[in-house]
This record gives sequence, structure tokens and C-alpha cells, in this order.
Amino acid sequence: MKRNQYHVVPNGGGWKVEQGNQVVGTFDTKQHAVEEGRKVAHGNEPSQLVVHTSDGRIETEYTYQNDPYPPAG
Repeated sequence: MKRNQYHVVPNGGGWKVEQGNQVVGTFDTKQHAVEEGRKVAHGNEPSQLVVHTSDGRIETEYTYQNDPYPPAG
């Protein structure tokens, strides 16, 4: 089953949670964006939340249900 993937990314002076090209929500702080992203990801398992830094690099990832790590074997 394919996982739903959500991203917390910078958005001008704030932050947004997006899934593909769709914006799930916009927030004043990164903390609020991560909190909402975790709620949305938990509600749509299997899913993954990818949190980015202010320069767009990946900071951390959260996987909910069917985590592929550690790999089999």
C-alpha cells in the first residue's frame, strides 16, 4: 500500500503543510505546522511527514504505520 506523504516547508515568512501540490494548511510558526502535519499524517495512515529546514533541506521524517526501516533481511 502506498503511503501518503506530507511535507512541512517554508512559506514566505511562515510555514505550510502540503501533500503533493495541495496545501493542507498555512501557519505562523514551524512548530504549529509540524503539530498539524502530525495530526493529518496520523489521520491518513499509512503516511509519512517530512519536515524541512528554512532553506528547504530535509530535517527529519516521521513514518506512521508500516515503517520500511529496518529493511527486511
